Amino acid sequence: MTTSGNAAKLWAVVPAAGIGRRMGGDCPKQYIKLSGQPVLSHTLSRLAGLDGLSAIVVALHKDDREWETIAKPAQPDLLTVTGGEERCHSVFNALEALKPDAGPDDWVLVHDAARPCVRLADINRLLKKINDHPAGGLLALKMTDTVKLANSDGQVSETVDRSRLWRALTPQVFRYRILHAALHAAIEQKRLVTDEAQALESAGYQALLVEGNSDNIKITTQQDLLIAALYLQNQSDTKTSEIQ
Repeated sequence: MTTSGNAAKLWAVVPAAGIGRRMGGDCPKQYIKLSGQPVLSHTLSRLAGLDGLSAIVVALHKDDREWETIAKPAQPDLLTVTGGEERCHSVFNALEALKPDAGPDDWVLVHDAARPCVRLADINRLLKKINDHPAGGLLALKMTDTVKLANSDGQVSETVDRSRLWRALTPQVFRYRILHAALHAAIEQKRLVTDEAQALESAGYQALLVEGNSDNIKITTQQDLLIAALYLQNQSDTKTSEIQ
């Protein structure tokens, strides 16, 4: 796989190496069935709808036995790497796999495997907003609930000003060189970062926040699975009515 020309390319990375069992059963959440297909199949299909996407790299657990059995998009190129102990290690391994092909200013879109309801319109708006940004940005939601800070006894110690608080979503999209260097530094310094934006913050960069949609939920519980099925159906119904 090679690229040509000077225009920035777009690559996608999907960390899917988790083996969490919070939803019960023996199946990792990315492979649980949602509206007839594994969650990961929905997510990959959604990303494959992006125009100009060069490839998708999926980071899998070393003992993954489900990947070969699930439905996958025919385009774009779909690559796999072995994931790491934490999310940051999995994403870094994917970036390493892209090193021969990705340019330093190419965009890398990192998206949670368990967010199958993300809207292409939101992703495209994010890509447009960060087009001239030196580092990149992420989809996020403004906090609407009143936020409380608890003490060690579980009692309210403070009500936090929510006017500047956002919930981080994915995709998070950053320049290849910057993201690779930031994650490498975090791993070398043994700093656990929970998302890519945090790695960039530690490296001195400021990511752009772009408001997304509240139906871009991350599936972690059985209730989330039921809600996601409703969101997918609603999105499908909306597309049908738009066509008609």
